[in-house]
Amino acid sequence: MKMFGKILLVGVVIVVGLLGLSGLYHGYQLRKEAKAYPPPGELVSIDDNRMHVYIEGQGEITLVFMSGSGTSNPTIDFKPLWRRMTDDYRIAVVEKPGYGWSEGSSSSRDIDTTLGETRKALNLAGEDGPYVLVPHSMSGLEAIYWAQKYPDEVKAVIGLDPAIPDVYLDPSFKLPRRSELYLTYLMSGIGLTRFMGRAGLEKNLPLLKSEELSEEDKEKLKAIFYRSSLTKTMLNELNYIQENVRKVKSKGIPFDTPMYFFIAENNVDIIPTWEEELSQYVSKTDYGKFKLLESGHYVHHEKSYDIANEMKDFLQKI
Repeated sequence: MKMFGKILLVGVVIVVGLLGLSGLYHGYQLRKEAKAYPPPGELVSIDDNRMHVYIEGQGEITLVFMSGSGTSNPTIDFKPLWRRMTDDYRIAVVEKPGYGWSEGSSSSRDIDTTLGETRKALNLAGEDGPYVLVPHSMSGLEAIYWAQKYPDEVKAVIGLDPAIPDVYLDPSFKLPRRSELYLTYLMSGIGLTRFMGRAGLEKNLPLLKSEELSEEDKEKLKAIFYRSSLTKTMLNELNYIQENVRKVKSKGIPFDTPMYFFIAENNVDIIPTWEEELSQYVSKTDYGKFKLLESGHYVHHEKSYDIANEMKDFLQKI
C-alpha cells in the first residue's frame, strides 16, 4: 500500500506539473497571438468591457450579423456569407461580450442587457438603423425581441437557422450538462485545446476545411478559439435562457416585421421538430418566408452562395 501511495503521489505531481507547463505555454502563445492578430474592427466601450464591431461594405442598408451561442469568432465565422454582401450593403458583425475580440463581461445576460449592449455598440461604431438583422441560432431570440421592442429600428430579420421561443419550451430540449461545460472551460483556460490535434480542431472549427477562407483567416479562427472556445460569459448566458425565452414569448410574434428564415433541413440535434417549429413561426408573419436547406446548423458555412443571392432578392422586394 505504501508503494502504491508513492506511485500515486508521483503521478499526481507529474500531472500537475504538465498542466502547469500547459498553462504557461498557453499564456505565452496568447500574448504572441494577440500581437499577430489584433482586432480587425473597432473596440467600443460598453459599461465594464469593450466590444468588437467589424464593419465593411457600401450601401444605405446595414446588415447586422448576430452569432449563436458559443461561436468563438463571429467575424470570421460569418465571413463566407458577409463577403458576398459587401458590394451592395454595409455589414456589421457585433461580437457579444466573451466572443471573438470582445472582452468578457460580468454583467447580467438577460435579454434587455444583451440587446442594449448590441444597440450601443452599433451606435458607438457610427451605424444607424433601421437595420436588417441576420441572427444565427440563439441570437434569433435577441433579433425577435429587437423587432418587438424597437420595431422602427428593424427593417427585416433574415434568420440563419435561428432559434425561436418555442424551441426552448419544447420538452425534448436539453441544455448541455454543466459538468461537461465546466470541464471544457477549465481545459480551455489552461490551453489543453491546443493539443487536440487537427481532427479535433476541424470538428470544432469546420471552416478550417473550407476554401472560403484564406490561410490567414484560418489562423485567426484558431487563435481566437484557443483564447475563447468557452468563456465565463458564454457559460453565464445559459443561466438566462429560460428567463429570456419567457420574455420574448410573452410579447408574441412581431407580425409586421418582414422575415426570411433559412432552415437546416432535418436538423434534429436540438429538437426533433426544429424544421416544423421555425417554418410555422415565420409563416405567421405578414411578410414571412422560409427556405429549407440540405445543410448543418451553420447554414452560412455550407450554403453561403445560395443564401447571399436569396438575401439580395428578398431585400430588393421589401
